[in-house]
Amino acid sequence: MYYRTLCFIFVSLFIALALPTASAQQTPQTPNVASAPATADDGYRLGSGDKIHISIFGQPDLNGDFAVDGGGSVQLPLIGSVKAAGLTVTEFQKQVTSKFSDGYLVNPNVDVEVLSYRPFYIIGEIRAPGQYSYVNGMSILNAIALAGGFTDRADKSEVYIRRNGSSKETEYPADETTRVNPGDIVRISERFF
Repeated sequence: MYYRTLCFIFVSLFIALALPTASAQQTPQTPNVASAPATADDGYRLGSGDKIHISIFGQPDLNGDFAVDGGGSVQLPLIGSVKAAGLTVTEFQKQVTSKFSDGYLVNPNVDVEVLSYRPFYIIGEIRAPGQYSYVNGMSILNAIALAGGFTDRADKSEVYIRRNGSSKETEYPADETTRVNPGDIVRISERFF
């Protein structure tokens, strides 16, 4: 009887000590699953050419895909034109919610999602210069690869980017740290040696 009690205590202690160790070993995996990478939508500002999807819970007739027009606005049912250019997705969502709340819907639950971003442009010493569709999180190396790569005369160490809305080019390194944004104009210069 004494032997059984002693075995029971040891087994219980072993299990009690093993469980926190097992859960502690699983703890490092949890942040990796829970921490999703930040999207461009977090700080991305809408502009002409973007296509968005607007969903209003319980209002299927008001849901749909919309484009930001040349004036920077979106034409929505009931409320008409809503300014979008220069706003983040969250700011635009709040503005749409506010307009629908103003006499049209009671406590509307509005969701806004970017379906497709406006394109970026790449020119200069590149094999296939032109307009390309932006992909979330795009680096300058992704953009160059998309445009067929450098020509033999290209300066592969730096690029010049005119950010959307700017009238001035800025020099950036031609590496993975340089990000391309929708509407940017990227120029690959010619090397001089």
